[in-house]
Amino acid sequence: MRGLADALDAVLLQGRHLLESLSQEEFVAVNPIGNGASIGAHYRHSLDHFRQLFAGLDYGIIDYDARTRESLLETDRQAALSATQELLTRAQDLRKLAGENPVEVRCGITYGEEDAGASSSTLGREMMFCISHAIHHYALIAMLLRGANRHVPQGFGVAPSTIRHQLESAGVR
Repeated sequence: MRGLADALDAVLLQGRHLLESLSQEEFVAVNPIGNGASIGAHYRHSLDHFRQLFAGLDYGIIDYDARTRESLLETDRQAALSATQELLTRAQDLRKLAGENPVEVRCGITYGEEDAGASSSTLGREMMFCISHAIHHYALIAMLLRGANRHVPQGFGVAPSTIRHQLESAGVR
């Protein structure tokens, strides 16, 4: 569980460091490359999933569709920074739990009106999902930054397995 908790911390810290490097204007700027979404919108979306993970720990049910989609987190860089810090603080509690802890997960993935239902999972698996999901959105944020001719931190939005593969291909260990 420690490895997953460390990975979760690392992703949240990457996000915090990025936010600290952006101005409020850069955070909310809408870019046509991203279908009209801002860095803030992608970042808020990632935070939402982490917040649902933590909210679900109290009841053993993680409902990703019940996200609050709090607009302040995508329009106010300071609010997003505060929410990130809250998650980092809360993440310390995960080290006390077992990754095998069972949880029920709810997530609507059908385009029809029917309810997609729920599935059994574990805390560890859902941590992996949230980390991977954040990296995916960080990759989209990196595209927005590059489109605005902004610096993208090394490794931001790149999966750890991809970084390892790139290093191995380059003969670096």
